[in-house]
Amino acid sequence: MFKPWLDKYPEGISSQLDESSFIDLVEMIEHTFKEYADHTAFINMDETLSYAELELQSRQIAVYLQQTSQLSKGDRVAIMMPNLLQYPIILLGILRAGLTVVNVNPLYTASELKHQLNDSGAKAIFIVSNFAQTLESIVKETQIQHVVLTKLGDALPLIKRNLVNFIVAYVKKMVPKFKLPGAKSYRSALKDGAKFAYVRPVIRLDDIAFIQYTGGTTGVSKGAVMSHRNMAASLAQADGVFGLTVKQESEMIVTALPLYHAFALTVNCLFFIKKGATNLLITNPRDLDTFIKTLSKYNFTYFTALNTLFNALLHHPKIDSVDFSHLKITLAGGMATQTKVASHWKEVTGSTVIEGYGLTECAPMVSVNSYNVTAHDGSIGLPMPGTDLRLIDDQNNIIEDFNTPGEIEIKGPQVMDCYWQNEEETKVVFNDGWFKSGDIGLFDEKGLLRLVDRKKDMILVSGFNVYPNEIEDIVTQLDGVLEAAVVGIDDDVSGEAVKLFVVLSNFNIKVSTIKAHCAKYLTRYKQPKNIEIVTELPKNNVGKVLRRLLKER
Repeated sequence: MFKPWLDKYPEGISSQLDESSFIDLVEMIEHTFKEYADHTAFINMDETLSYAELELQSRQIAVYLQQTSQLSKGDRVAIMMPNLLQYPIILLGILRAGLTVVNVNPLYTASELKHQLNDSGAKAIFIVSNFAQTLESIVKETQIQHVVLTKLGDALPLIKRNLVNFIVAYVKKMVPKFKLPGAKSYRSALKDGAKFAYVRPVIRLDDIAFIQYTGGTTGVSKGAVMSHRNMAASLAQADGVFGLTVKQESEMIVTALPLYHAFALTVNCLFFIKKGATNLLITNPRDLDTFIKTLSKYNFTYFTALNTLFNALLHHPKIDSVDFSHLKITLAGGMATQTKVASHWKEVTGSTVIEGYGLTECAPMVSVNSYNVTAHDGSIGLPMPGTDLRLIDDQNNIIEDFNTPGEIEIKGPQVMDCYWQNEEETKVVFNDGWFKSGDIGLFDEKGLLRLVDRKKDMILVSGFNVYPNEIEDIVTQLDGVLEAAVVGIDDDVSGEAVKLFVVLSNFNIKVSTIKAHCAKYLTRYKQPKNIEIVTELPKNNVGKVLRRLLKER
């Protein structure tokens, strides 16, 4: 098998993984509670939560679920909220009760929420009151038996809690009216959990820890079944690659990506819990003024984000007020990081953007660059320890040549076994035991994996493959261009043609200037036939550009 990466790992990082050392998430959590009780686990709204406090409160949630709600091992419990101190408390409480976490995007529509709750068979949900109206509209059509409501400030000290909750509800009017008879408050659930003793369940590595929903390859969202083994593998892989850089007593990671997303869930939340380090939770990263103000208060050492968030921060007028002198690791994923953005980030912060690649179905890490890279070169690095990769052409042949694109297929202990109760879709995404990513990649002469684009986003122009990422990266290197997105449109002559959407930071830039720039750097069939200037690009809640919506336009 073609494995050009095998001898490329830096000293101290192994391509292998010792699976005999895997432990379930509950055992991992208990170890952290014992070893790092006095350390700060999470910070949000300038309030801290120590590991000792996290242990107590997550245990109370676990007992509430075991005793008061009387749920059985393996039952599914949904969480629907942004990054708040309540989130890790509830998350760990569900796991410690022997139950399965179903993370839900709080911006889901009623129909999306209904699908996810019914598909997972969730029996309980913890939800922030801001989104309770959405739940109210569909809850009777689901299997939900227990609703626990929390307000944004519920994990804060009394005076601050009341102030925040009052402002959110009555000043900013961020809580639409709702009726959920029988719903329990989050603080009442904590009190109920304090009345009984915790009974630690027997957890096996093959037990399901998370059902993590993703768009997958086709159709409605599907639940990727992530076992304790999958998660233990992913955390061991993260430790193998980045463990040498983490010092428990001083490490702080900025968590602006939502915890319901696979990237932040594993890399930020669980990995930093494993290491006894600190998460700085950002509740609303789109509020850049508050985000920048928060960053200026802390000596953070790790930073994870997507290209769009890096770009937004870099263009904020007060970015110079942030002290980046302690930042040693910047990790990017979720979408391709553009060269211009990575260079600008290095210029402003002094930190190299380390790009990685993953999928929800892989818990989520597949490959990443080494922590000691000194320059961003557009690659997505080496396979995670214990992970095999191969490239497949359209005829299902294995590609064994450098710089030849093919669909990335993955095999490793972090890869899910199946989609939840969806045998048909599971068969679609596995090829003789290899997970089909739907992404096009190639191996360069250095043995590094490079992401070309999503297979479904590829544009076929007169028989030539055109990849949007390449064009977008070229266009954003033009001064005055803030963001760019490319889709394919029908064309009578070439079958498909390239359409470019551009957001400008310099409104004196003309379409003719963009066309001339493209002509200079792109061969003719890759050059946009149609260019549209827009005020913004549609993005999901993580910040990933939604090309599908642009194509529908």
